[in-house]
Amino acid sequence: MIKIVPIIIGVIGSYLLAVILGRVDFTAVNEAAWIGIPIHYENTAFSIFGNLNSSLLITSIVTIMPIALATMVEHIGDISAISSTVGKNFIKDPGLHRTLTGDGIATILASLFGAPANTTYGENTGVLSLTRVFDPLVIEIAAIFACLFSFSPKFAAVIGCMPTATCGGVSLVLYGMISAVGVRNIVETKIDFTSTRNVIIAALILVLSIGINYSAAGAVAFNIGEVTISLSGLAVGALVGIILNAFLPGKDYNFDDEVPSKTGVDFAVRNKE
Repeated sequence: MIKIVPIIIGVIGSYLLAVILGRVDFTAVNEAAWIGIPIHYENTAFSIFGNLNSSLLITSIVTIMPIALATMVEHIGDISAISSTVGKNFIKDPGLHRTLTGDGIATILASLFGAPANTTYGENTGVLSLTRVFDPLVIEIAAIFACLFSFSPKFAAVIGCMPTATCGGVSLVLYGMISAVGVRNIVETKIDFTSTRNVIIAALILVLSIGINYSAAGAVAFNIGEVTISLSGLAVGALVGIILNAFLPGKDYNFDDEVPSKTGVDFAVRNKE
């Protein structure tokens, strides 16, 4: 059991230690209600009907749309990494057309009520690698609990009071695992980095995504008429990767090959207990 839930044990253990040492302020928890509606009308898309501002509406749409491209690329990367981790080709079955549609519908519904874009959460890839629990039923149960907890402001306050050190520790493990699984995916799918084409694409994605994000501006901003468009490093890296992969000479990877070809992708089971 300890091997299966190391992250939960680490979070709870460090949280309790911080409480014992008096490093946690539970004032917000005491003031929060047990039950509440996680929706504020002024933050929903419906609020525009009360104060319709066409210029603001267009600016918001044009600014947010590129984020969809970033989440799509993240989705494909996460599905590839999860496929490699689990040992099943989820890109072929159930297929990207179904998983991307699910993400898209969820994001549309979330945006109507002021929530952020929905993604496949790459953190789950790290959890899968650590726990070795691959049953979709576990995720379904977790989703149900997440929906129920969203109606409890007190639970949200408990999470909000979590010490920075605890959040930092679990983030180091989870995000580190995401990076490691990504590198593993590249190795196992035998991407040819002797090819100048692949090296250029990978190099530009890495440098643009990280460099722009940590630059002084933090984004690439430009004006089209009266509309200001701001693209994050991830959005720019995603766009450059998609465009270069489409136009540079060279066969794209085929995810549907039963028997992987030279440029195919092999999601064979490589897991070791």
